[in-house]
Amino acid sequence: MFEGIEFLNKEFFWLLLVLPLAIVWYIFKHKKQTAELKISSLKGFKITNSWLPKLKHLLFVLRLVALALLITALARPQTVDVSTKTKTTRGIDIVMAIDVSASMLAKDLSPNRLEALKKVASEFIKGRPNDRIGLVEYAGESYTKTPITSDKAIVIRSLKSIKYNNIIEGGTAIGMGLATSVNRLKDSKATSKVIILLTDGVNNSGFIDPKIASELAVEYDIKTYTIGLGTNGTALSPVGILPNGAFQYGRIQVEIDEALLKEIASVTGGKYFRATNNRKLEEIYNEINKLEKTEIEEFKFYNYEEKYRSLVLFAGLLLLLELLLRFTVFRSFV
Repeated sequence: MFEGIEFLNKEFFWLLLVLPLAIVWYIFKHKKQTAELKISSLKGFKITNSWLPKLKHLLFVLRLVALALLITALARPQTVDVSTKTKTTRGIDIVMAIDVSASMLAKDLSPNRLEALKKVASEFIKGRPNDRIGLVEYAGESYTKTPITSDKAIVIRSLKSIKYNNIIEGGTAIGMGLATSVNRLKDSKATSKVIILLTDGVNNSGFIDPKIASELAVEYDIKTYTIGLGTNGTALSPVGILPNGAFQYGRIQVEIDEALLKEIASVTGGKYFRATNNRKLEEIYNEINKLEKTEIEEFKFYNYEEKYRSLVLFAGLLLLLELLLRFTVFRSFV
C-alpha cells in the first residue's frame, strides 16, 4: 500500500501506541457495563438469538480504524517523482592517432597488435559519452580517418574499418601523425584537448620532425598521451609477402623509440605508457580514461504529491458511518 510513499513527519506514528491502550480500555469498559442476571431456570422464557448485539463492537472497530488513518495522515505521506538533467560543464576533445604500418600485424598481442588495439580503443570510446572523438591513421604519411565528432557510432565504425593497406606509404612517421592530430584539434573550443598517440616503432619517415609537432601541441595547449605497443625482445612480425598475397612472418626484434615518446608526453603535459600485452594495453586505456575526467553537472527536480487527503476523507467516512449505525441500527444496544 505504501510502496513508493515517503512520510515527512514520521514522529506522529508514535501516536499509534494509543490504539492498543484504547482496545484495553474498551474491553475493560465493556465488561464493567455488561449486566448479569442469574436465574434457576429458563423455562417460561422465550429466547431469541439476535446477531446485532454481537456486531455492536463494529462501532469501536470503525472508530479505531478512523483514528489510525488520521494518525497516518498526520505523518504526511507523499510520493516523490525525481527527474534528473545532466549538463556537461567541461567537455574534452580527443584525437586517437593510430599507427597502421605493417608491423602492427605482429602477433605478440592477440590476435595481432592492430586488432587488440581496435578492441580496447572501442571500449574506451564507449566509455566517453560526453566527449568528442576523432581518429587519425598514420604510417609513412598520415591522414584523418574521422574528424572529431560526438557521434560515437560513427567513430566506432571507422575504428573497426581500420586495417593495414599498402596504399599508405610504408614506414612510421610519428611526427606526421602527431601534426595531423594537432591540426584536427587546434581550432577546438573544448576546455581540454587530448591526443592519444600509439606506435610500435621508431620515427623513420615523414617530413615533420616529432619535436616540431610536439611544440605545435604545446602552442595549442594540447596534451599528448603516448603509448609504445610491443613486447620486450622479439615478436612474430611480417617480413615479406607470399605469392598468394599473404604475409610471411618471422621473428623480429621489437624496437620502440621510448625516449622520443617520453619526451613528447613530457613537454605536452601528458604521460608515456608501454603496452607489452593485451591486458597491459587495456589497463593503459583505463588509466587514461581516469586521468581525463569530464566534469558533469547534475540537476535533480523533485515533484511531491501529498497523499494525506484521501486518508482524511476515508477516516471521515468511517466516523460518519459509525455515527449513522450508532443512532440507527445499534441505537437499542449502545
